[in-house]
Amino acid sequence: MSDMKELLRLLGELDDQLVSCMRCGMCQAVCPIYGQSGREADVARGKIALLEGLAHEMIKNPEGVQDKVTRCLLCGSCQANCPSGVKALDIFLKARVILTGYMGLPTVKKLIFRGMLTKPGLFNRLLGMASMFQGLFTSPVNDIIGSSCSKFLEPVLGERHLMLLAKTPLHKEVPSLDTPAGKSGLKVAFFPGCLADKIFPRVGHAVLKVLAHHGVGVYMPEGQACCGIPALSSGDRESYEKLVRANLAVFAEGKFDALVTPCATCTSTMKKIWPMMAEGMSQPEQVAIRELAAKVMDVNAFVVDKLGLTPPAPNADAVSVTVHDPCHLKKSLGVSAQPRAVLSMNPGYKVTEMAASDACCGCGGSFTLTHAGMSSKIGQQKRDNIKNTGAQVVAMGCPACMLQISDMLSRNGDRVSVKHPMEIYADSL
Repeated sequence: MSDMKELLRLLGELDDQLVSCMRCGMCQAVCPIYGQSGREADVARGKIALLEGLAHEMIKNPEGVQDKVTRCLLCGSCQANCPSGVKALDIFLKARVILTGYMGLPTVKKLIFRGMLTKPGLFNRLLGMASMFQGLFTSPVNDIIGSSCSKFLEPVLGERHLMLLAKTPLHKEVPSLDTPAGKSGLKVAFFPGCLADKIFPRVGHAVLKVLAHHGVGVYMPEGQACCGIPALSSGDRESYEKLVRANLAVFAEGKFDALVTPCATCTSTMKKIWPMMAEGMSQPEQVAIRELAAKVMDVNAFVVDKLGLTPPAPNADAVSVTVHDPCHLKKSLGVSAQPRAVLSMNPGYKVTEMAASDACCGCGGSFTLTHAGMSSKIGQQKRDNIKNTGAQVVAMGCPACMLQISDMLSRNGDRVSVKHPMEIYADSL
């Protein structure tokens, strides 16, 4: 009965948000999926029209509704360009929760989210074991990017080029930290995120190096969990809330001025989505979420806006680096100039802009698996824009985008390094 009441509450919330859409069609021009398919059902306006009859449609054809709602990258392009201020991301996430609440979570996702992801210790151990044996099933294909391919995993992952699990994740090399503020007078909590921990620990080390260089204290507690967005994107509110509570608990013990993360998706989730989806949680939890979310910052924004860096002039022989603007960084958080300023702090690099730097790369989390063909088409456009700059390096503030763009460049045989801006700055210190 309580589940049904929650479902009805969410449906009411959804109805209140849907009325603001004027059907102007501005979302068509910026939707990466519509740009490939030309289908009205793929654009935000079409999905919103479908959702207005969600209660009825769920009963009539729940699978069909779910297919249309999940055919979305959650990139936020439509929301960022909507003249009416329609909160499309909020609407689509809530719709997925409603549909999953009505239909139930598939067994495989239950195993992944509730059996593993919500148990950080077990999740870490399982991926640690996987990292030991992944070499048996993969072969290196691009030494510059560090990618591999796998005929064994092709039936599940397709013909993609993979970034393998790190031999030693960040949480093994740096289990925890609690250092005092130095010359900056500031102390931050550090949330690496799953990908910077398990696939790109070099990004986490770069962040810690930069913070130490500037005399910023770091609180990095053990037991950090996923930010919750993979579960929420699949409509699994139960797992999502469990992950939020786990992170609230570990960060409640620390005193810090800001919580920084090198992952655009984690930053956007904790700062924007946690408060938005807090309604069903207890009052003390809602207060704790709002207080923590107010401190969340992208690490590039923290370094530039709080530390006040002044970039030097680039060297005469500086390496050309182009910049991809992750959707969750620029469109959700308005962070775009700061990653470029961070890159400019290394005089060995000069920024060369690409066309449509803020166009989605086609990742969208599990979208790359469920809609692999569409994801690759969108990713290929991003790859072409990168290649056309002639840059030797492409930088971005999102490890998920790093996975997708590494895959696309590697599949095309390109020898272009994929890095986080913090890595490039750390190299100069």
